[in-house]
Amino acid sequence: MTTNLKIIYMGTADFAVPSLKALLADSKCSVTAVVTQPDRPKGRDLKLQPSPVKKIALEAGLPVLQPERARDPIFIEQLGTLGSDLMVVAAYGQILPPAILDLPRFGCINVHSSLLPKYRGAAPIQWAMLNGETETGVTIMKMAAGLDTGDILRMTTTPILTEDTGQSLHDRLAVMGAELLGPTISDFVAGKITPRAQMEAEATYARKIAKEDGRLDWSLSARMLWNRVRTFTPWPGAFTFHQEEAKPRLIKIWSVAVEEDLAGKPGEIICADKSGIIVGCGQGALRILELQREGGKRLAAGDFLAGHRLSAGERLGG
Repeated sequence: MTTNLKIIYMGTADFAVPSLKALLADSKCSVTAVVTQPDRPKGRDLKLQPSPVKKIALEAGLPVLQPERARDPIFIEQLGTLGSDLMVVAAYGQILPPAILDLPRFGCINVHSSLLPKYRGAAPIQWAMLNGETETGVTIMKMAAGLDTGDILRMTTTPILTEDTGQSLHDRLAVMGAELLGPTISDFVAGKITPRAQMEAEATYARKIAKEDGRLDWSLSARMLWNRVRTFTPWPGAFTFHQEEAKPRLIKIWSVAVEEDLAGKPGEIICADKSGIIVGCGQGALRILELQREGGKRLAAGDFLAGHRLSAGERLGG
């Protein structure tokens, strides 16, 4: 591998942080600049906040570029003046035009959190869990103009564990991608990897997750709802509603267990005691173990029931 390979890194979200750190620690690579999304307003006071990747870049003393649009001709011209052997992209948040993909000597590669061509798009981790996949992984691909359509360079896999949440799986895949990145770059620029085309017939799309996706539809099976709860922990959070004094009150659901042998009308509370709140589903039932009333604290079911009335025969949903 060429020593001091000049790399421009493009990334925004938390997933992209371990890969940037791996490149910064690699003596064979020289990260010359970082491109990330513009600072966005966050929190109650809506103050502008830098992306997780920008924070790491500034700590490392790297130049940071934050174009509103990656297709901006002025930004593309600026990239060209920097010069680079390779661009590495991870969770950047925009599709790159050919004018950028063609700039580096070795092109652009992407660290993607699925086993491509499955789950192309913005939320591959969440949709793999939602669909009940038992395995997922990370793909490093040579980027093309389409959405995650580039040729595959390397893959690594991991089982989706029953105890996984969206957060734990995200964090594991981020580390796996970072560990795979260095060896892949080394072999790729040395010509030791033959890029492999994706099978278009097997492609699926993972759209961006919205807050409303966290609403629980009790007509679904208990197994599907279990997947939703763990997928959306911590964000956007799984939630339902309970009618209180002529006003529906949002309840966030943190932890559940499937009760295959129990049944009730969808959304109907079958039993509520310190062992959990059992709710009927389209198939089977769900035992709610941890929950949180809107404006309240996250509590175990028994502690929650000590201060909030939920009784058998009442309904959740709406």
